[in-house]
Amino acid sequence: MSEVFDATRCILGEGPLWHPERGQFLWFDINRHQLLIREGEQTRVVQFGEHVSAAGWVDDSSVLIASETRLFHFNLETEKSEDVEGLEADDPATRSNDGRADPWGGFWIGTMAKAEPGKPGAIYRYYKGELRVLYPGVVIPNAMCFTPGRKFAYYADTVDKRILRQALEPDRGWPEGEPEVFVDTSEAGLFPDGAVVDAAGTVWCAMFGAGKVVNYSPKGEVLGEIAFDAPQTTCPAFGGAELTTMFCTSAARDMPQDDGKPHGAVFAAHEVAKGQAEPRVRL
Repeated sequence: MSEVFDATRCILGEGPLWHPERGQFLWFDINRHQLLIREGEQTRVVQFGEHVSAAGWVDDSSVLIASETRLFHFNLETEKSEDVEGLEADDPATRSNDGRADPWGGFWIGTMAKAEPGKPGAIYRYYKGELRVLYPGVVIPNAMCFTPGRKFAYYADTVDKRILRQALEPDRGWPEGEPEVFVDTSEAGLFPDGAVVDAAGTVWCAMFGAGKVVNYSPKGEVLGEIAFDAPQTTCPAFGGAELTTMFCTSAARDMPQDDGKPHGAVFAAHEVAKGQAEPRVRL
């Protein structure tokens, strides 16, 4: 069973992050250019002048945020920012999308067209001062997440309806060899969006338009699913004191305002699995 954790109606809720040192939940409304921070029973909204979509935590007071033009270091207490690296800053047609820190302290981030459908974007990795293109020609990059033991990364191009698995080199975490298909969701008619891997190594992927997060074994077998009361589920993340609560963002884009459903809300499902703590980004 799931419940509404935060009823804020995001046009395009994304990038959920449980900050392990602050014990605090953060997420984004990409279309409104906002970072949202849950503080007790209140929600603080930080307004930016461009699309922002994903973050990784750096220390107890700051995060690395991906925007349509850059990666920047952001202080959650002072709300001051410092540029780290440009991200397709010379292309006004693209923005950032899904992203997540990897176990080596790197940060994976995807870019895509602001206007859909549009020119393909790419998936990048920022690591030790270097921003490198990993996969060019990705239309809607999503589902970036990592297995316990540092063996694999997952990612998806939502329009392809496939989740891919990529072997990683053990020392620095760069892709090793070619990716392979982990799950093909085309027969089920599902569009894979954001994803996360739990402590047992199973994959939880939000299916945009289906109102659910599907759980896959390390072999790609369906283990179960969690339903949410809004169809446009976008990305799950584990959090809470014991990392046993699954949060899931959603989108209200193009959805009715008078059908009684909490489109764009953040949902919570308790005791579904134990998650991994999100790794620290090493700047």
